[in-house]
Amino acid sequence: MIAHPLALAALLVVAAAAPGLAQTPPASPAPRAVITLEKGGQITLELFPADAPKHVANFTKLVRRGFYDGLRFHRVEDWVVQAGDPQTKTLPADDDRVGNGGPGYTLKAEFNKRPHQRGTLGMARGGDPDSAGSQFYITLKPARGLDGQYTVFGRVVKGMELADALKVGDRITSIRIVGK
Repeated sequence: MIAHPLALAALLVVAAAAPGLAQTPPASPAPRAVITLEKGGQITLELFPADAPKHVANFTKLVRRGFYDGLRFHRVEDWVVQAGDPQTKTLPADDDRVGNGGPGYTLKAEFNKRPHQRGTLGMARGGDPDSAGSQFYITLKPARGLDGQYTVFGRVVKGMELADALKVGDRITSIRIVGK
């Protein structure tokens, strides 16, 4: 006797919900951040809280405070773009102070095994490994020389072509956390 496919599906649903059977909850999606650019478009980032919990928490806190809203990308090279200096709201791009600003505190490094591939989101820092604060970068090509030297805390999952097209002075309209 051959059971009807719908009857089999119903039996599977009942069996899966039966008491005593272990059920694995669905994996919660990784938190994401969406950068909206003044010149149009959005870059979506997947964050890595398991690999860099303090950096993700700090970035999320700054995003929710609106810290990044209105800031400009101040560093653009053929391999990296960088933003997060609050001085870019008011200082001209060629001012020597641009690239040295932060939130007024620093974070201890959370180096991890994530490699610097195209689209890596990392936290910029000064000469001291524990000097990161608010400035972040996105790699436009692999930068394996940064592995183990800078904290990787996410990656671009959508809009990489927009990151490729960024110029010094391009403004972030806003960054928003989505999910979690």
